[in-house]
Amino acid sequence: MSALPATITEQDVQATIARLAQIAPGPHWVVTCYLKLEPRDRTRGKYLIKMKNRVREREAALARQALSHDDREAIAASLRQVLDHLEESTRLPRARGIAIFASRALALFAAVPLPYVHRSRLAVNHQPLIRELVGLEEEFGTILSVVYDRTAARFFEVTAYDCVELPGLPGIEASRAGKFHGGRTGGIGEFNYHNRIRAEKQRLYAQIADRIFQINREKPLSGIVLGSVGVDAGAVIPHLHSYVHDLVFGVVKLNPKQATPAEVRDATLVLRDERERAWERAHAEAVKDGDPRGWAVNGIEATLKALSRGQVRTLLADGQDDDQRIDEAVEEALSQRAQVDVLYDEKARRVVDGLAALLRFRA
Repeated sequence: MSALPATITEQDVQATIARLAQIAPGPHWVVTCYLKLEPRDRTRGKYLIKMKNRVREREAALARQALSHDDREAIAASLRQVLDHLEESTRLPRARGIAIFASRALALFAAVPLPYVHRSRLAVNHQPLIRELVGLEEEFGTILSVVYDRTAARFFEVTAYDCVELPGLPGIEASRAGKFHGGRTGGIGEFNYHNRIRAEKQRLYAQIADRIFQINREKPLSGIVLGSVGVDAGAVIPHLHSYVHDLVFGVVKLNPKQATPAEVRDATLVLRDERERAWERAHAEAVKDGDPRGWAVNGIEATLKALSRGQVRTLLADGQDDDQRIDEAVEEALSQRAQVDVLYDEKARRVVDGLAALLRFRA
């Protein structure tokens, strides 16, 4: 199994997941790597330094285990294959994350571009750890990005792996100033012209809002992004139905005539990332409020205990803490279908002592 191309479809990823899911536990060893590739991670090769450190830590941990010489050689070869792939920058996707699965014994190597990664981590197990990969599409959902001006609108369906343009609204031909210009300006003709322009814009904005409502009815959305230029960038928001109003992530600057699907996707992911930081702060506040009342726990030991009891509804993990137990907790939470929220917002991180959790039930 070879690496996927940088541009992939949901069908490509689903086919890869299906092949990985067929690998049953056995005597073979599989290296699983999830790596964040956001701009700050790419600066001065930070992502590679981080992964090299994790490889050294993993090798040191394996040295303390009773493994055969062949096992050690096989694991070392798979780890080297992962690092070789990451060291060649031209192989890296434009995406903000990547998942890599490697096993010399199985002749396996798969690299999957991801829109984001919960937390950079490295594991060596008897089967590929694909729970994050499986849950990513459902967690990401479908974001509708609408790029418009006063004459037309374009609609883009952004999912975890795709950005597909949907049928748009052609709008109406813009009124021309020449229709009222004569020997002078400022008269009734100009007044009527500007009124007509305002009416045309409001009519198009209402049509956009109606289309958004219909799309959400047919396929519930996880978010909405609005893109335009100038002062009317957020003009559609007042027209939105109350059912979809709270789904708006924000407004981005995009030229409706020139925007490409790749540009729309990148802008959408930036706004989604900003929304993620807001969710992190909200969850951290919920921990502060719930801990004294028994509806939350804070700290690695307390959270691991809650996980072992199946209590965890939402796991909060410090994205900058390198404690190996946090990686294991993320994997366990995913196996229990708990929500995983890795914290990168500084304010939220100050609340959490490595790990914390919002609970399904009190002890």
